[in-house]
Amino acid sequence: MVTARGDHVDLVRAVRLTGPLALTFGDEPVDLAIRGGRIVDAAPTGVLASRGVVLEGEGRRVVAGLWDHHVHTVQWALNADRVPLGEVHSAAEAARVMGDADALADGRRVGAGMRDALWPDAPSLALLDERTGDRPTYLINADVHSVWLNSAAFRREGFAPTADGMLREEDAFEISRRLNAADDLTADGAVRRAADRAAARGVTGIVDFDMAWNAEAWLRRAEAGFAAHRVEFAFYAADLPRAIAQGLRTGDELRGTAGLVHVGPLKLITDGSLGTRTAACSHAYDDDPANFGVLNIEPDRLRDLLTEATASGIEVAVHAIGDRAVASALDAFTYTQARGTIEHAQLVRHADLARFARLGVVASVQPEHAVDDRDMVGSLWQHQQALSHPLASLLEAGIPVRFGSDAPVAPLDPWLTIAAAVHRTGDDREPWQPGERVGVESALRASSRHGGTDIEIGGAADLVLCDSDPLTADRVELRRMPVSATLFDGRLTHLQ
Repeated sequence: MVTARGDHVDLVRAVRLTGPLALTFGDEPVDLAIRGGRIVDAAPTGVLASRGVVLEGEGRRVVAGLWDHHVHTVQWALNADRVPLGEVHSAAEAARVMGDADALADGRRVGAGMRDALWPDAPSLALLDERTGDRPTYLINADVHSVWLNSAAFRREGFAPTADGMLREEDAFEISRRLNAADDLTADGAVRRAADRAAARGVTGIVDFDMAWNAEAWLRRAEAGFAAHRVEFAFYAADLPRAIAQGLRTGDELRGTAGLVHVGPLKLITDGSLGTRTAACSHAYDDDPANFGVLNIEPDRLRDLLTEATASGIEVAVHAIGDRAVASALDAFTYTQARGTIEHAQLVRHADLARFARLGVVASVQPEHAVDDRDMVGSLWQHQQALSHPLASLLEAGIPVRFGSDAPVAPLDPWLTIAAAVHRTGDDREPWQPGERVGVESALRASSRHGGTDIEIGGAADLVLCDSDPLTADRVELRRMPVSATLFDGRLTHLQ
């Protein structure tokens, strides 16, 4: 019998399956035998010998281990110590909240999760200064593409103050990099604690998009015993020469991590975001007829980067939110025949769906963003002609789809992601764009390893035992899905 988290399980008894293997056994309880971290047999309950450590399923539904395909790991982990601003509804309230907040150990006040695009009043340097005084204060937008600073923070960071107190795009990313530059002990401790929380929600793997060189950090964590989930780490254009010089190729195991960590893609941020009003769109934003967003990487430069990466065996993950950016990314994929993903794809031209599918480019999307952004779409993108936050349209076009959270932009909780995809609402309102809803089994596949690995004989023993049945759960039940146990490589990382 199971005694504690950390046990290596030899038999999972009496569970109901999902995926193709369920066609063999139907909905009757089965036992799964595990050896060496892999599923080696499956049979009706009671047929297999009960030896070693047994995990009692008691008829629970089991799903394949869940992945979050877009995480900013250290920033997500550190957010636990930052002032939450998601429920703040005005600039005046945000300034007051930050003025009353406790400072971190380094003397700074840092808040995260603001959505100023929905506020009735606008941020300003004077307003934040009035409430926060000489204590350096930072309010990070939920989309991380802008940061609101007071004068003390501008002085500390060496940036010239702006009238609205805002820094956007690359300047905002630089502020985030500085705020996330915790010492190794602090960062790794935060990552371990956050990984335990993720395991409790069934997570067995992530793709890490931290804006840093992450190879050394993940080697260090693995050597220190980190074993909560699998990791694929990305890197950015500034580090592409370093990755090539070290011979890193997408999919390769990072040496010294015993198969825990693998090399991921080159990450390229080609445009901005909806909330910061910088996503590159074909039509102007509704609140500013002169604003069509920005392309952070011009098409010729994007093509060159994809060519260089592809020649070195490196896949690419292209951040593209607006339809102009998505089209530019697809042009570059067409020219270079690169492999990889378009991250976010929140505004896609109807004509580009076929190109997406023909190229085999993966749509790596975050369904919870549709829930969070529906009001911003209504106020900022009413006159866009492209598809906003598509899901069903992507799948129906034959495009490979992977789900993630973009944590800390949305919580790292795959059940919130799955529920958002299936129900397209996070509250009591009617589903937003109900035609873009997807089935729960499609959502589960998009939330598993690379959007398609099911429970199978010979497959990894990455399993999640659910206390409610996700195949029949309603919206509320799916979002809060109680997880009885999580197995990663046959070892318990969570036990309720």
